[in-house]
Amino acid sequence: MNDSGVTTRRTVLGWIARAAAAVGLGGLVGRLLLTDRDSAAAKTAGYLWQIDPAKCIHSRPGSPGDCGRCQIECVLSESAVKCVHAYAVCGYCELCSGYFPPDPVELTTAAENQLCPTGAIQRSFVEDPYYEYAIDEPVCIGCGKCVTGCNAFGNGSLFLQIRHDRCVNCNDCTIARACPAGAITRIRADRPYILKGPDAREDHAS
Repeated sequence: MNDSGVTTRRTVLGWIARAAAAVGLGGLVGRLLLTDRDSAAAKTAGYLWQIDPAKCIHSRPGSPGDCGRCQIECVLSESAVKCVHAYAVCGYCELCSGYFPPDPVELTTAAENQLCPTGAIQRSFVEDPYYEYAIDEPVCIGCGKCVTGCNAFGNGSLFLQIRHDRCVNCNDCTIARACPAGAITRIRADRPYILKGPDAREDHAS
């Protein structure tokens, strides 16, 4: 615009040049951000979040246990963390310390005699004096109370794992960030579970 208030051709061309520069800069920034995002995705491709039972507080004999982070920190309304049972380790006890609280009223399946707050552990008779304990995963909330009990007084056959049919594999797992023991890390997707048992090293697979 000149002194008389008339917009000149040079002024218009200047506006167009500045607008084009701004668009170009925006595109460059966008490409850089996409590159960073794609690079981060590439680093985590082929990997999944999982709990190492050897590091989990619930699985440490003599530890306070009951941190409860797996239950409350997951972005899902129902945590992707579930209790699983290593039958090769289980003693098939009548008095399972992962099932019954200390000093239970009696050895029955009544709710008041169970340690699990949702009744997710199913107890069935095998033969005297053996019982089998199975996890009803849709009912399990991942609180880890049974894991703490089993490791405090039993043989540690109960432990927590992230179930990948439920987990959305967030780039930044909120449970991993909150875990006080650093027990949750990324592992190879072709071996998504860290299991317990005689062949635990080889059992790191689905």
